[in-house]
Amino acid sequence: MAHHTRPPSRICPHCDGFASAAITLGGRDRNGHLRTITAHCPACHGTGAAHRSPAREDARV
Repeated sequence: MAHHTRPPSRICPHCDGFASAAITLGGRDRNGHLRTITAHCPACHGTGAAHRSPAREDARV
């Protein structure tokens, strides 16, 4: 039986697929937990995949 596979998604060239990172703020809160923020890749908005750009109509040869 044939299995249909989806083509592999394109990995974002800006973050190489690692779209989110937890960055420590350098201190701890009252409970002793590290204070962190989550930073997302601005190019792919945290998805890790690059979107295919649609063909422009004015780029015809």
